Amino acid sequence: MADSSFDIVSEINLQEMDNAVNQALKEIGTRYDFKGTTAGIEFRRKEKELTLTADAESQLEAVRKVLVERMFRRGVDSRCLDAQKIEQATHDTVRQVVKLKDGIDKEIAKGIQKQIKDLKLKVTASIQGEALRVSGAKKDDLQKVMAYLRANRPEVPIQFNNYR
Repeated sequence: MADSSFDIVSEINLQEMDNAVNQALKEIGTRYDFKGTTAGIEFRRKEKELTLTADAESQLEAVRKVLVERMFRRGVDSRCLDAQKIEQATHDTVRQVVKLKDGIDKEIAKGIQKQIKDLKLKVTASIQGEALRVSGAKKDDLQKVMAYLRANRPEVPIQFNNYR
């Protein structure tokens, strides 16, 4: 029998992210505590970047909380957000750039690979660019790896693709 395999990837559904941003903007526009403020979110899809703006840092945190809430409802994992430092903007406002992490970088991939190796199952995990391919003779072993990674989630959101 041929080896079975699956890929571990970290991808963001940009359409759902766009929907979450639009819903967050709608809520920000209607909430009383944001009335008359500069609170907002700008989503640059091609750069995979968000810019959050607000009058103060506490308000910026509230904007981020609204966004994360909407992302959760749309099924987008908030661990893909990589918040940069808060900076002063014009007219006494604050701004924060938030990058969207897409793909699994080498260090995290090596950590996942080590976790899989420590399970002592007859599977091999190989790093292929920004993904990991896990292969083995028994589908049960592959399903055990999936179950383990779902229970012990790495610091990036992961999905399982190409299960065969």
